[in-house]
Amino acid sequence: MRTCCIYAVRMSVSAAVKRPPAADRVYAHVKQGVLERTYEGGTLLTEGELAEAVGVSRTPVREALLRLEAEGLIKLYPKKGALVLPVSAQEIADVVETRLLVEEHAARKAVPAPPGLLARLEELLARQKEEAAAGDFAAASVTDRCFHAEIVRSGGNEILSRLYDQLRDRQLRMGQAVMHSHPDRVNKTLTEHEEILRALRSGDADAAVDAVHRHVGWFSHLARGEVR
Repeated sequence: MRTCCIYAVRMSVSAAVKRPPAADRVYAHVKQGVLERTYEGGTLLTEGELAEAVGVSRTPVREALLRLEAEGLIKLYPKKGALVLPVSAQEIADVVETRLLVEEHAARKAVPAPPGLLARLEELLARQKEEAAAGDFAAASVTDRCFHAEIVRSGGNEILSRLYDQLRDRQLRMGQAVMHSHPDRVNKTLTEHEEILRALRSGDADAAVDAVHRHVGWFSHLARGEVR
């Protein structure tokens, strides 16, 4: 009897660990939808629809939406719902400016690049090529972000790495939008990643910084409504 009770307690604890709180499930559901463009900018989400989609009551939905509003992904309208905010020109400009400050510094600091970093970047580039070829833009965007994050983390500055991590969701969302609206940009992105990797492998810090500047700086054309 005692063994059965212990087993039942363990099963209960295990189930609790495996199943996140309702608000967290709603938060993850909506955030994934926004980042992967299932919920595109301009979409109005209602508490009832989200509660039904996730299988929870409306109370955790409200809690999750407040968190998402604080992160700048949605705008709440009382008695109407939550509006998914489009990626704005100002947001793009702000992200590009911050990325350039962090990534140019990180690229210079990464030289001479350790073998482990080069191997990891080669692995990520190969994976991104496969994902892009398969048309899996969501996965390719994640891998793209990982490629740049590896270079930033290689510097060993934890404060800088945490600052860069705060851009993660915005980078993923922007990357997804670009890949869908400018499919020709996918191959250019892969080529530019190869240029960054080649510069790091050769130990040319100036070339690495220049490659990062051209690659990240391209997004500023989106902020100005330009396409090239």
